Amino acid sequence: MPLPSDVQTLPLYLGERLRSRSFDATAELARLLPAARAATLGFWALLLVSGWQAAWQLGGPWAARVGVALLASEPSLLAHASLATSDVPVAACLLALAVHFRHGREGRWLARVGVPAVWLGAAVLAKASGLVLGVVALVVVELTRAARAAWPGLRRDVGPIVGLGLALAFIYCGTDGRAEPSFVAWAQALGDGPLRGELTWVAERLRIFRNAGDGVVRQVKHNVVGHETYLLGRVHRRAVWYYFPVVLSLKLTLTLLVLPVLVAACRPGALANWAGGLAVALLALSLTFRVQLGVRFVLPLIVFASVGLAAAAVSAARDAGPRWRRALAAAIAAGVVWQAAAAVRVWPHGLAYANELWGGTANAYRYVSDSNYDWGQGLPELARWQRERGLAELDIWYFGTDPAIARLPMRQLGFDRGIEGPADVAALVRGRYLAVSTTLLHGRLWTDSQRRAAACLRARPPVARTTTYLIYDFTREP
Repeated sequence: MPLPSDVQTLPLYLGERLRSRSFDATAELARLLPAARAATLGFWALLLVSGWQAAWQLGGPWAARVGVALLASEPSLLAHASLATSDVPVAACLLALAVHFRHGREGRWLARVGVPAVWLGAAVLAKASGLVLGVVALVVVELTRAARAAWPGLRRDVGPIVGLGLALAFIYCGTDGRAEPSFVAWAQALGDGPLRGELTWVAERLRIFRNAGDGVVRQVKHNVVGHETYLLGRVHRRAVWYYFPVVLSLKLTLTLLVLPVLVAACRPGALANWAGGLAVALLALSLTFRVQLGVRFVLPLIVFASVGLAAAAVSAARDAGPRWRRALAAAIAAGVVWQAAAAVRVWPHGLAYANELWGGTANAYRYVSDSNYDWGQGLPELARWQRERGLAELDIWYFGTDPAIARLPMRQLGFDRGIEGPADVAALVRGRYLAVSTTLLHGRLWTDSQRRAAACLRARPPVARTTTYLIYDFTREP
């Protein structure tokens, strides 16, 4: 969906207009990418402001302070806030939707329907899944507000909000004014009869494509089909229901895992708020997600959990006895400091963060891959390692799309074919060092030759590593 990329490329578009010529996106990427990533900070600011508002609604000023501190120091959120992608934008828009929907429940039509519809439209424009997640947010917020009055409120307002939000998304995206070929082909393939003629006539004249519906339909198809996924050292040919619960247990900080247990021990009822309810609902919904490429697909869950937990912890401390109050206050302060320290320690490799229960960031590549760990972002660190050791050239088996690899003194290998055993790998790299992306050693691969190459390398001890590369020495190979 277009909203994040429109915002992120706006500075580049304005720069092109000012200099009256286009940028070379490959040659000038080092200049362009920071500008596009900086634009994501607008969505990051929206997320923090909305988090402040949500936590204040739920628990007052101290809940707002703790909520913003948890959001602003969460390693996975920070990692994606520094990228020109759509994951933080959709989380920010969904949080703003929930905040304004809850705030406007007793207001007039504009506050009750109009403003939430704008934020739902923005969530859909940020990512097609924003439609489903947005509807879930509306339902959960209304149910936790007043269970007895929820159904009339949902029946009265949710339909108009969804309809108006989708209309805004379609208007924003516009249309190419073309017929949809697959629709025409389907209509023409129908059996003889009046239905075929009528539907063919409609399909040929319904010139409203391409539009926002294409993105939504593509997302639905993608989730239905799914694909292979890697988890806990094993490639699964189809999606597994427990993927996101396991990934969250690995990627969330100890603060977000331990603090709810302490709150439940002190005052379980404090955990019952709409933000926490939304986090639980999204966790349950994640069991049906068949696109399993990283924790980034459930960043909204982390956002709502952080806000709900902040409000719950502050409310529990406020209502508890002196001993529990001091214990919870100390736990909140220690949790924020621990999480902030974790974010500082892992920076700038926030994408690879893993908590201490799983052995920390250094070992997590054995359990998760792709955007959970090695998304191709490690070339600069590897290039520094190469320069520090004075290596004129380096062989690399690379996972990613960074065009900088074409300018580095590295020979890129693919192992796409011709690998039957260790001797074939050694023949290709004899006399050289080989750096291998951890996602290729521990992740999904596309050919049998690549799988055999990865198995051979996993059986061989590396001589060095960077965050996302294991490095093998073949200089002494006979």
